[in-house]
Amino acid sequence: MTADERQRRIERYATGAQRLRDAVARVPAEARAWRPSPEEFSVHEIACHCADSETNAAARIRYLVAEKEPVILGYDPMNWAVVLGYQSHPLEAALAAVEAVRANTVPILRRLPEEAWAAAGTHSESGRYTAADWLRIYSDHVEEHIEQVAATYAAWQARGRG
Repeated sequence: MTADERQRRIERYATGAQRLRDAVARVPAEARAWRPSPEEFSVHEIACHCADSETNAAARIRYLVAEKEPVILGYDPMNWAVVLGYQSHPLEAALAAVEAVRANTVPILRRLPEEAWAAAGTHSESGRYTAADWLRIYSDHVEEHIEQVAATYAAWQARGRG
C-alpha cells in the first residue's frame, strides 16, 4: 500500500462514522427493525454490528502495532447479534460507539510510522494479518454496511412498506 493510498484510507475511516449515522437516519424508525430475511441484519442490527466490529477493530490495530506476534480472534457476527440482543440494544449507543472508537483510533493511525504498517500477527480465521490489511478491511467495512443499510431500506420499500 502506498503512503498516498494509506492516507486516503485513513481519511475514509475517519469520516465513515458520520456517513453511517446519515445512512441510518435516512431510514424511517418503523423500517429499522425489519429484516430482508432471517439470515440478514435489520438496519438496527447493522448499526449494532458496526459498533461491536469497531470495538474489535480498535483493539486489533493496537495489538498489531504494540504486541509481538499477536493473535487476532475472529467471531461470528450473527451469533453476537442473537446472544447480545442487538434488536433490544439502543441504536444511539451503537452509533455513538462507532463515532467514539473511530475518533479515538484515527490519531493513532495518523501518527504510526511507516514500518508499523508491516506489523503482523495471526488472525484465527485467515492467517497472517498485518496493520496494512487491517486498514484495507476497516476503511471499507462501514462503507459496505452503509450500502447494506440502503439495500435493506430499498427492500423494505419494495414490499410496499415505504
